Amino acid sequence: MACAEDQLTPSANRPAPSAAVLDGIAGYVPAGVVANAGLPSAWDVDDAWVRRRTGIRERRRAAPGVSTGDLALEAGRRALTVAGGAPVDTVLVATSTPDRPMPAMAPLLATRLGLGGAAAWDVSAACSGFVYGLATASGALLSGCADRVLLVAAEVYSTLLDPDDRSAGIVFGDGAGAVVLRRGRLGEPGSVLAFDLGSDGSGDELIEVSGGGARERATPGAYGPGDRFFRMRGREVFQHAVTRMTQSSQTVLKHAGWSPEDVDRFCAHQANARILTAVGERVPIPGPRHVTNIERVGNTGAASIPLALADAASRGELQPGERVLLTTFGAGLTWGSAAVLWPELGRPVPGIEPAR
Repeated sequence: MACAEDQLTPSANRPAPSAAVLDGIAGYVPAGVVANAGLPSAWDVDDAWVRRRTGIRERRRAAPGVSTGDLALEAGRRALTVAGGAPVDTVLVATSTPDRPMPAMAPLLATRLGLGGAAAWDVSAACSGFVYGLATASGALLSGCADRVLLVAAEVYSTLLDPDDRSAGIVFGDGAGAVVLRRGRLGEPGSVLAFDLGSDGSGDELIEVSGGGARERATPGAYGPGDRFFRMRGREVFQHAVTRMTQSSQTVLKHAGWSPEDVDRFCAHQANARILTAVGERVPIPGPRHVTNIERVGNTGAASIPLALADAASRGELQPGERVLLTTFGAGLTWGSAAVLWPELGRPVPGIEPAR
């Protein structure tokens, strides 16, 4: 599904078309660092092997007792501060590692942030959750259902990892990223210009946690303890991810009226450095224009794009008005892309590290 904001030219009798506009961004990662040298010896991997296969040097792990909601709270608080603290009437949480199957995380997050009474719901699209959430927030703003939206993407993937599965264990980390959006004018810095979203349920078993849901409860004895862990068929996922993110990126560029040469910065889901390189070559957008931080945080699921953007923004690497292309892929199978003009933020973006 591809969609773009109304591109009508304003006139004396017609107001400027509106758009969802980014007004704040922030990220947060827990303090616990697991470097490649600290991975379990039973996995029989070393730093060079992991870097060659994934591009990852270290990943973050939440401490015992720290949940997805705790990371979401800190990222959300930081994003609201960057946005100037103006009232937010809608809160969205994108995650595939919720604190509980029920209720949704967003209402409690809203209350913990002092936003009780706000409309609040979760978005479940695995690693595609942030882009899906961005589209959902944009729809709420442009329909008049919301005036200001806080979108938080947060994951504690360490709770899903099988300690005996090195293929997932070397890749995934914990973290959260958040953005604040408001209704504004199409074309101003921060405007979200176009989306492309898609899915293919025939690939649902390529990335999954098969146990823990209603299907397991409905078929007692059919599932074992290992079915509560994350599983991924890496080679097949690699091909799907490269193909889908490439096609989706090219589609959203057409709807935004951009060529690959027009893109100032390219931020893809931080799944694996080899996937990022392959997608960049096919769109094509050269490496120097890529926004990445996978080396330091690993794959943080739905949080990966806002975390990477917040990390780059905290270092002053993104300038107001720059054309930014986002693309992602995740379980479902799901994928999505968005074209965004980078905002002119009112306050500095804090680093993604925990406050000292």
